[in-house]
Amino acid sequence: MQFNFQEGEVLMVDKPLDWTSFNVVNKIKWLFKIKKIGHAGTLDPLATGLLILCTGKKTKTIDQIQAQTKEYTGTFTLGNTTPSYDLEHEFDAQYDTSHITKELIEEVKNKFIGEQQQMPPIFSALKVNGKKAYDLARKGKEVELKTRSIHIYEFEITEINKNIVHFRIKCSKGTYIRSIAHDFGKALNSGAHLSSLRRTKIGDFDIQNAFSIDDLIALKDQIESH
Repeated sequence: MQFNFQEGEVLMVDKPLDWTSFNVVNKIKWLFKIKKIGHAGTLDPLATGLLILCTGKKTKTIDQIQAQTKEYTGTFTLGNTTPSYDLEHEFDAQYDTSHITKELIEEVKNKFIGEQQQMPPIFSALKVNGKKAYDLARKGKEVELKTRSIHIYEFEITEINKNIVHFRIKCSKGTYIRSIAHDFGKALNSGAHLSSLRRTKIGDFDIQNAFSIDDLIALKDQIESH
């Protein structure tokens, strides 16, 4: 397999858990000595899955790739909320879940499909007066974000295991799955947080065709041995 990273490539990587998107970019930049490289859509450290890297001339396609629909699988855990809407922070409240049935979960899920206004999490990289919202939130400062228009094209509940709800979501650019988890809990008259997340598709790009970090290290060794 041949790549010309300096000239320009679009590379699909399966981002490991606990790595930032920036960590992945830096690792690949260092491995292949790439001068110009960027990624098309951040994944949180607690998420895994498809991260698209563009190098050389292909960095011009980043905006175009970012604008495409995204698909995710993961889990919401019912009964607890956190300030970040995921497991980055400790639980801040506990809720009763005894009234929640499979039927109610399905009924609530259907309300999320289509165009809607979403409030992003305050622990996000969105800019507020030139500063990242999560930097302000971590300092305990008040963060005022505006709702944004998103579209959920598909929302499927794939399994319910006690308080853990497994899902698959296909959505527009700019959708926060953490916010869906939080809002989903509210709509159930309870609470919820995002307990796992994996990005499986961006447009026609599929995680099944992505390289792991180990694959890329092996590729580098292979290139050097020739």
